[in-house]
Amino acid sequence: MHDLVIRNGTVVDGTGAPRFVADVAIDGGLISAIGPNLPRGRQEIDATGKIVAPGWVDVHTHYDGQATWDQEMAPSSWHGVTTVVMGNCGVGFAPAKPDKHDWLIGLMEGVEDIPGTALAEGLTWNWESFPEYLDELERLPRTIDVGTHVPHGAVRAYVMDERGARNLEPTEHEIARMSQIVEEGLRAGALGFSTSRTILHRSIDGELVPGTTATKEELIGIGRAMGRVGYGVFEMASDLKREWNEFEWMGDLSRETGLPVTFAALQSIAKELPLDEQISEMRAQNARGANIVAQIALRGNGIIMAWQGTVHPFRFRPAWTEIMDKPWAEQLAHLKDPAFKQRMITEENVFPESDLVGLMMVISGGWSLQYEMGPDFNYEPTQADTIAARAEAAGVSPVEYAYDLLMQDEGRGFIYFPILNYADGNLNFLEALQTSDDTVNSLSDGGAHCGTICDAASPTFMLQHWVRDRAGQRITLENAVKRQCRDTALLYGLSDRGLIKPGYLADINVIDFENIKLGKPWLAFDLPAGGKRLLQKAEGYVATIKSGEITFRDGQYLGVHPGKLIRGPQTAPMTMAAE
Repeated sequence: MHDLVIRNGTVVDGTGAPRFVADVAIDGGLISAIGPNLPRGRQEIDATGKIVAPGWVDVHTHYDGQATWDQEMAPSSWHGVTTVVMGNCGVGFAPAKPDKHDWLIGLMEGVEDIPGTALAEGLTWNWESFPEYLDELERLPRTIDVGTHVPHGAVRAYVMDERGARNLEPTEHEIARMSQIVEEGLRAGALGFSTSRTILHRSIDGELVPGTTATKEELIGIGRAMGRVGYGVFEMASDLKREWNEFEWMGDLSRETGLPVTFAALQSIAKELPLDEQISEMRAQNARGANIVAQIALRGNGIIMAWQGTVHPFRFRPAWTEIMDKPWAEQLAHLKDPAFKQRMITEENVFPESDLVGLMMVISGGWSLQYEMGPDFNYEPTQADTIAARAEAAGVSPVEYAYDLLMQDEGRGFIYFPILNYADGNLNFLEALQTSDDTVNSLSDGGAHCGTICDAASPTFMLQHWVRDRAGQRITLENAVKRQCRDTALLYGLSDRGLIKPGYLADINVIDFENIKLGKPWLAFDLPAGGKRLLQKAEGYVATIKSGEITFRDGQYLGVHPGKLIRGPQTAPMTMAAE
């Protein structure tokens, strides 16, 4: 008798091959057999008419703090994700000298919009070195597996103190010491190294992330340490300034070490290279033997704006600054006051001194780029859905229309503003990239940007929008599953998952494909110290299984925690004989 049998489902196995109907048996946390009429299981799931696919592997998250205290790992776990890789973009919490704890929290809060108060209360700091941090992660079982990078910002601050934090150039000795720490981290089980080179990533005090202006010598020096270990992914978020010649040194590093280098490929206000040029430059290097992989998002990387969120169009009005630190009940009372509303919609914005004033101006008045976000919102909205168009149709000013939108549902209304990846007002530019072997579906930022986005739902969005509902060109279910399971797993050397085959980890989603649906986002205040985060659930996940245990059933968390820390690459299993 098998431990668990998923009976009569339509299997999409992760290889990209056509779907087929079969039973899937699980024993000892692994897939043990696939075929018709398998023997009974101690537990069974009737998957007739349902899709049976591998668990999603999300390689771009920021659960570095949350993973030390939270076993449920929401919201990613709510969307069928069974493996995450965190520590992206050069930010994380190890290595960490005791006097740098608050600084590292401020760095994460600024870059990834994770409440500092929540991190301060939730983090135990039972570590200093990166291997000790991995040991701490290993102590807590959770619903999903977690792997992580060694983050450049923490390493730089650990070795160079204030000089590293201020992006000063390191000495040869300091580069050697940073390289040693990265090597130690990988040998202890890190899956790679990450760095950030974009002006959009700043600490809570507005300072650029350590490593933003790192020289080629520093980056390649650290990359060579990875080469000495023989595995690991070099991950980077960058503005790709032309004078930096990023693709040249990325190609050199990949060719020298034989390791993959991956970067966030986006339409971005901060990037000097347009997306098509980014892909062209990458492919030119790959043609010469490099292994550079572009991480692409599946929708606009946007801000969900709300009164209680991190940002909204009235954030820089003097009237708002008068109430911004008051309790929500007091804020809401002011916002409902017609006289206060009149002040808010007529006052001029007052912007702080910053090189991001242009972005602040668009947040505060870019009505042709902002969209009304209703309960069944389409994340590929058209110009007719903009605040400007809706306001004109209603015969009111855009600023008043926006105010009234935010006041919906007792002040819990939302406005969607895709600041990245939506320059064309559609997602057509992603169509070809989703059939390319040199790109992976990524950039969900699960666990991060708590008050502005909830893109941890990306796998669900992929099924609902790109596979089933999109008005334009769609992608096949088989391709979507392969990209979000097998391709992402292989990039990080996780050869034991991402397929429904005998011997592979029994990480599986049973999906009611016709009824898969994103829920309406909401703001919760459930992080430590009452920290806020945007959350979004899904309909249509019949069951999520991690290492053979059912972790979610019909969207309900079952309180079981088979997930573990991933230490280093995982080898592919030997083919098991079907019973």
